[in-house]
Amino acid sequence: MNEYHLNKVIVTGGAGFIGSHIIDYMIKNKLVDEIIAIDNLSSGSLDNISMHINKKYFKFIKADLKNVDDQWSSQFRDIDMVIHMAANPEVRISVTNPHVHFNENLVATFNVLEACRKGNAKMLVFASSSTVYGDAKIIPTPEDYHPLEPISIYGAAKLAAEYLCISYSKLYGMKCLIVRYANIIGPRSGHGVIVDFINKLKQNPKELEILGDGTQRKSYLHVYDAVDATLFLALKVLPSVANYDIYNIGNSDWITVREIADIVVKEMGLDNVRYTFKPATIDGRGWLGDVKFMLLDISKLKSKGWTPSMNSYDAVRKTVRQLLNKES
Repeated sequence: MNEYHLNKVIVTGGAGFIGSHIIDYMIKNKLVDEIIAIDNLSSGSLDNISMHINKKYFKFIKADLKNVDDQWSSQFRDIDMVIHMAANPEVRISVTNPHVHFNENLVATFNVLEACRKGNAKMLVFASSSTVYGDAKIIPTPEDYHPLEPISIYGAAKLAAEYLCISYSKLYGMKCLIVRYANIIGPRSGHGVIVDFINKLKQNPKELEILGDGTQRKSYLHVYDAVDATLFLALKVLPSVANYDIYNIGNSDWITVREIADIVVKEMGLDNVRYTFKPATIDGRGWLGDVKFMLLDISKLKSKGWTPSMNSYDAVRKTVRQLLNKES
């Protein structure tokens, strides 16, 4: 195995938003001989990977990682790399149903790590989140920022999973790459502010309800860039890591929720849309546990030679056009 090619890879959450794009990218760029995708299809869809079904290089296993069984865990024997994307991605759910994120984002990760240990998997990429930083006092926020104080169960589960990954890498010699994503957007995404706005405006093109006061400002990265950065690190950096390393994956700029609404309205060709704001907290957040301001410091990633191809504004505009089927 060299740094650009792998024999066999497992992608958990392989039918999901980011996972399916990772599979597309690896196949298109001939980075792997065989891919095993594992997904319970709770938020993923077979439509996302339909072009790979029944191909010699591809195997799909419908399985729930919260439950250990030989059907999926036996696949981890001598795997070159496990890319662990499986998770419940909806942060808001963690407020009303905390057990969902505990089970799907932490218990599932523990089970994957155990399968890696027992199967002697060589490398693991873990999809973490900017939410581990909570309300960071340093913006842009670097990887070594402390204290890490997540304000949602989603963020807490991701942080706990990070520590499990670190412990397994130190104890069992498995190389681990932890990537902390900003807001990732693009085609196949089934949730988030852009999807929410488009759906609301299709129902009522005259009025748009905006969760929060509209001043929330965050960094957005297109999924094409997110996948490119992830695999850049996985193939060029991870093989030389001693135990583990952590990288922010995001953009160099940020954009407000109101600016996103303006882009969606313009791309949908609408006029005179009235915005109504629905803050869930005194300081104007969209929901309890919502980080109001988020911008990751990506200088560590840039120092390795990678930069985003789109800024936050262009990523949002391209995503809107793709979700409206105006652009591929």
